[in-house]
Parts: sequence; structure tokens; C-alpha cells
Amino acid sequence: MEYSVRRARTSDVPGIEALVEPLVQQRILLGKDRVVFYEAVQEFRVAVDSSGRLVGCGALHVMWEDLGEVRTLAVDAEWLGRGVGYSIMRRLEADARDLGLSRLFCLTFEVGFFTRNGFTDMGTETVDPAVYAELVRSPDEGVAEFLDLARVKPNTLGNTRMVKRLNSEICAESA
Repeated sequence: MEYSVRRARTSDVPGIEALVEPLVQQRILLGKDRVVFYEAVQEFRVAVDSSGRLVGCGALHVMWEDLGEVRTLAVDAEWLGRGVGYSIMRRLEADARDLGLSRLFCLTFEVGFFTRNGFTDMGTETVDPAVYAELVRSPDEGVAEFLDLARVKPNTLGNTRMVKRLNSEICAESA
């Protein structure tokens, strides 16, 4: 079966929730209220099969002038290993380049997938103190996870903080 990746629509939110829920139950992803998905729908890309059914999703959230976070990357269990996650990741990277970002962050249990896609363990990487002072003001949990703040430690247990530096190549599928 074929699939395509496109910008998410508000009508996709229930399908995104359905894709994410099994991963929430497995404690791979944090659960989110439906309103959060609607608020962030413009950040999402979805993969749909030839019948229009959602088979994958992922979001790109801008954190700073050069930094974005890959969030809520999920693929239907029947579609694992078919390149859906890779295709969504390529689209999110193209979006990041279009926005002028040069780094992507993720917090993940899926280290192998993200390593295959060019991410590396952040280790103790830090940001410039002036940028840190701005970022620490954000109420966004993803920013707190990037900064490795104590208040989000329960969210990050067992996860790996990873980063990818983007090259400036322009992806034809970003249009």
C-alpha cells in the first residue's frame, strides 16, 4: 500500500490521538489533552494511506531562532518498518530548514530510529547563558526537557535527549 505525507488538518486530530494513545499506554509518549492537539495542529504532518486513513504523525515545534523539537512522532503498528517514520522525519526536517532552523531536538526512547536519522545523544550539551535565560522563561515542557530542568525529571526518566544539526540542503518535498 502507498502512503503520502501532508500537513495535518483539524479533522485529523482524532486520528492523531488514536495513533498516539497506544504509545501513551506504553509510556513511550506523554499523554496530551485533545485541546493541546488542536492548538498545535499547524505543527503536525501526517502520513495517510491510499484510503485516507492516518498511519503516522509527527510535529515540529520551534523553540528558538535556530532550534526546533520533533514531537509526537508516531506510526501505526501495522506500518512500522515501511518508511513512514522516515518520511515524516524528512518532511519535518524540510519544514525546519524552511523556517531557518539549524538544529533539531528530541526526547526519546527510540534512540535507534533517531540515530539512524542523524541525531546524536546531547550528553551535557548546554546553550549560551543569554539564550538559556530566555528559554527558561518558557512554560513549554519541551523547552524544559531540552534544558534538562529538575521540574521535568519525572517526564525524562529513561529517555535520551538527542540533537541533530541540519545542513542547508533544501528538500523538494517541502513545498
